[in-house]
Amino acid sequence: MSLSFDPATIALPQAHFIGGERIAASDGIALHRPSDCVAYADCPVAEADLVDRAVAAAQTALKTSGWSTARPRERLNALHRWADLIEAEAVTLARMEALASTRPIAELLKFDIPVTIEQIRFFAEFADKEGGDLVPTASDSVGFIATEPYGVVGAITPWNFPLSMAAWKLGPALAAGNAVVLKPSEMTPFATLYMAELSVKAGLPAGLINIVLGDGRTTGAAITGHPGIAKVSFTGSTGAGSAIMENIARTGVKPMTLELGGKSPQLVFADADIAQAAGAVARGIMANAGQACVAGSRLVVEASVAEEVVGHILKIMSDIRPGPTWDEATGYAPIISERQLGRMASIVDAAIARGARARTGGQALDREGYFYAPTLLEGLAPDSPAITEEIFGPVLTVQTFRDEDEAMALADHPTYGLCAGLYTRDLSRALRLSNRLQAGTVWVNRYGRSRDHILPTGGYKQSGLGKDLGREAYLANRKSKSILIAV
Repeated sequence: MSLSFDPATIALPQAHFIGGERIAASDGIALHRPSDCVAYADCPVAEADLVDRAVAAAQTALKTSGWSTARPRERLNALHRWADLIEAEAVTLARMEALASTRPIAELLKFDIPVTIEQIRFFAEFADKEGGDLVPTASDSVGFIATEPYGVVGAITPWNFPLSMAAWKLGPALAAGNAVVLKPSEMTPFATLYMAELSVKAGLPAGLINIVLGDGRTTGAAITGHPGIAKVSFTGSTGAGSAIMENIARTGVKPMTLELGGKSPQLVFADADIAQAAGAVARGIMANAGQACVAGSRLVVEASVAEEVVGHILKIMSDIRPGPTWDEATGYAPIISERQLGRMASIVDAAIARGARARTGGQALDREGYFYAPTLLEGLAPDSPAITEEIFGPVLTVQTFRDEDEAMALADHPTYGLCAGLYTRDLSRALRLSNRLQAGTVWVNRYGRSRDHILPTGGYKQSGLGKDLGREAYLANRKSKSILIAV
């Protein structure tokens, strides 16, 4: 069966989803398809009163369904049924997301949706396997630490991987016994809403998942500052994360998980497998056209092999297959919007004006849609915005080093510490430098997340607070209580 489809044939749920029902909404933010710039839908914007309604629906669902207090295996089974239905509706979900986002249809069906399903199943298994701890106390008492759900969790997800990012938030929150009010990005909202509808069809209580569409300034602020929201989970830019922290501090105190921006280094030593390292570096910046917080956007390479590594990368960059996201042959993604395309171009142009050299790229592709050429920049000053700022596009900078200390100095970033890549055949060096790298995740002789969902993700410095994925994400959705009983 061909995966390609006609974008004009896709019906989208342009509404909110509250209490198990679609809530009709008026026109809002005009959306354009990244692949051809055509306006295709409006994203409604939920005001504070609609967020109130969503929070109330979540609270009611928890009270009437017994979701938080049911046998844990009941939650596990319900989440598995939801994953089954997502799997059955994979093509429908993929078409909705491909239409609106930067994700090509073939990649959605090969990676994004299978990963989404795996993540929901992964967190479902924690429901009946993760409990409290009996702790040592005096012999005339019994002490233990119990955990319980927060109640209603507020979640905000980004536009770059809409479904899998929603699974990051929904999976652990629901498995832990919470209800969720989730705002997807206003640029890619529709597949997430449809996935939430599938949860009710799978037997999860109506109101357990509520989707409110809108922007960050109005809808996002109403969610994060709402007194009925007990915990907030957000993935997005560092600037937006700072605004969320400020809003929470202004309206009260609550725990939060923030997975934010990155400017991640990829360190290549002369003893690495050069072809393998170059391939991983190229994929680390070209995947989704660099539109990922974990994008490996800074190549830090030993001077003696720099030209060899760059040569391999240039060859890979030249072999791209741009095209509309609804064409199964497409292998290179568009940029999400005209605004993001312009921002990227301005940073690259500023770097070149200050003396940087573009070995390839440096401009938008001459074709329909928001496409930017894979770009490799050399000769940059350390304070160039191409090195200091998160570009969120297919732009790789190159810096060279002669020893480990110089490599570490170049790798360290004053703002970000999300991820790092390290390529070497020397195991001692790999272990030594992994400990020195200031990053929440270090990949050695590879780059990018795997499907090992047990590994948590989260950053150092201004790249985030707390962890997504792994056992840590489940525990972050439960609060602990110390209990001491006199015997």
